[in-house]
Amino acid sequence: MRKNVLFLVMVMICLRVSYGQKKMLWKFETADRIYSTPVVESTMIFFGSGDGHLYALELETGKLLWKYKTEGKVHSSPYLDAKNIFFSSTDGSLYCLNKADGTLRWKFKSEGEKQYGLWDYYLSSPQVNENIVYWGSGDKHVYAIDVRYGQLIWKYKTDDVVHADSVVYKESVYIGSFDGHLYKLNKYNGALIWKFKTIGARYFPKGEIQRGVSIHNDLVYFGSRDYNLYVVDTKTGTGVWNYRQPRGWIISTPKIHGEHVYFGSSDGHMFYCYNINTSLKEWEVPTNMRIYSKASSYKDEIIFSSFDGKITSVNHKTGKFNWVFQTEASKKNYHKIFKPDGTFLDGFDLYGKDYLESEKMIHDLGSILSDPVVYDDKLYFGSSDGNLYAVLLK
Repeated sequence: MRKNVLFLVMVMICLRVSYGQKKMLWKFETADRIYSTPVVESTMIFFGSGDGHLYALELETGKLLWKYKTEGKVHSSPYLDAKNIFFSSTDGSLYCLNKADGTLRWKFKSEGEKQYGLWDYYLSSPQVNENIVYWGSGDKHVYAIDVRYGQLIWKYKTDDVVHADSVVYKESVYIGSFDGHLYKLNKYNGALIWKFKTIGARYFPKGEIQRGVSIHNDLVYFGSRDYNLYVVDTKTGTGVWNYRQPRGWIISTPKIHGEHVYFGSSDGHMFYCYNINTSLKEWEVPTNMRIYSKASSYKDEIIFSSFDGKITSVNHKTGKFNWVFQTEASKKNYHKIFKPDGTFLDGFDLYGKDYLESEKMIHDLGSILSDPVVYDDKLYFGSSDGNLYAVLLK
């Protein structure tokens, strides 16, 4: 019975796309996929693209103000302070630019980048705290770098690629690694305070941590490739509770909103709401594709994106459907993968012999790996179709 209800909900979501579409204000086209989450400040919006550029646009119109070219793909999300913008590239460097005009202030070179397989889409996004920028790298290190001059303050080596975002909370840095550990480091000297090991799964014994964490009331929330959402005490590094999804990685950074945590799954094709006090599931919403991005909140809505090229809004208390925004690429190519009811076409195999071609077809939907960003009644996000979108919410 429950499966039938979930299937009907998914069908309704698919059918409502035609009349639930929000108004697109503008879109800006780059020359490659966008996984970077945009950052808005006042009248400007900043983001990276797989075409190797960091872009600055006029927020109201989407007009290009400046762009900066690196020697790799810019799949990290930028961080802004009073004068600067920080981001990284697959060329192995962390960049600091003047955010007003895009001129280079300094560049810090790591020991080199590395991709952890096909589905390792992101780079670590830096965070600045007390004139120190914290950043993870494919060379397995977590770095602390002086904001003013780009000089190394300390580095800490993990046992595998670090593409998760760093988070500074109180006097410590929290960051996950593909080695399956969440690390708590002293933010001033990089000394290890504790590390938490994920459980692991049969086919993913490391329990890799791919994206960032969220911290609330001295608890840190994060997902893993071992199908688990973990909640860990920041003081002791011990587990408080966890949820194991029946199938599929949990890549998306959890979203804390009120008394709930919201997150999506990969091959489980589900979006979840859990009560952070009781650790009990309150509702779940089926999707027909992976969710890697972090959800956003707007009024009484929770907004999340998916690899099928859609942004979906649901009620934050009930999970009831509000609306869907679909990229132009998804509208154009949806029928090549899905039936009208949202299930896969006969013969389409996500992970068969032609999985590389299947993955390309999925990205041809304008997959949304970028976190949707809400600002002033508008929604901004990047897509695998190479466009940054601005959508009106009200």
